Amino acid sequence: MRIRPVSAVTSALLGLSALFLAAPQAQALPAAAPAAKSSQTAAPLVIGHRGVPVRAPENTLASIDEAADLGITWVENDVQRTKDGALIVMHDTTLERTTDARRRYPGRAPWKIADFTLAEIQKLDAGSWYDRRFAGERVPTLRRYLQRVDHNRQKLLLEVKAPELYPGIERQLAAELQRAGWLNARHVRSSLVVQSFSAPSLKAFHRVRPDVRTGFLGAPKPAELRSYAAFADQINPNHKSVTAAYVRAVHAVRGAHGRPLEVSAWTVDNGDRAVALARMGVDGIISNAPQVIEEALEEATDEQEEDDGPLSILSFLGL
Repeated sequence: MRIRPVSAVTSALLGLSALFLAAPQAQALPAAAPAAKSSQTAAPLVIGHRGVPVRAPENTLASIDEAADLGITWVENDVQRTKDGALIVMHDTTLERTTDARRRYPGRAPWKIADFTLAEIQKLDAGSWYDRRFAGERVPTLRRYLQRVDHNRQKLLLEVKAPELYPGIERQLAAELQRAGWLNARHVRSSLVVQSFSAPSLKAFHRVRPDVRTGFLGAPKPAELRSYAAFADQINPNHKSVTAAYVRAVHAVRGAHGRPLEVSAWTVDNGDRAVALARMGVDGIISNAPQVIEEALEEATDEQEEDDGPLSILSFLGL
């Protein structure tokens, strides 16, 4: 998470409050008086959903490059498997929507990823459908994608997409992450989370690499959270189902690595909704427009700092 720094003025005033409370007259304050609220606040992590798809074609190198240019540290993407066993980055289980597969391979509907070899997929244009500026953008292999994320000094929320279509993909994914250098201590500690809508798939991956943080995509009932905590570190629901009570219920359970379960809500493109989720205590917000969400959260934090500024602190001090 990003931590907003405390302003110089606020720091000075908080120091003044400490001195005042240490003075003899502070004893006149009632024992139950609330502590002054610090303006140092933790904002939810903002994660670029498939990069920044409001500005570049989703799940492409161009999209994560755009995220890097905007200062978005965390990106989310999806991994699937080709007919000849290569791991590629794409959201849909078919090639039609985000490539020119229909034109290039007209007789092969419905253009399932699992029906095409890597060589065939790498001939496709994955950018022109979005804008002519991205003509020639290719569907990246997972290996190349991981290299670019590293090059950009970004971090990765990796979704195993439709694992029921690709038996054994969890072990293969772990091996590919290992080869790409993504299972060293640094990446495992702070740069990688593997998630899925499939609990069996997440369990399988956790068995192979129990050191890697994992997230379940969905909103299990509070009574079910402990069973998910055996193999997950995050519960990542659709933002529409998130309430403050649900966030508290999730945080009350410790996940697979002994820390409170986290909540990353998806897919949030409205600043007001993002601020509301932040106030509920979510740990992450996944967005198609992460720059919009970051701006909204920063503005809300600035407003909160103003509310908690000199007048409120001096009021607390009784001055």
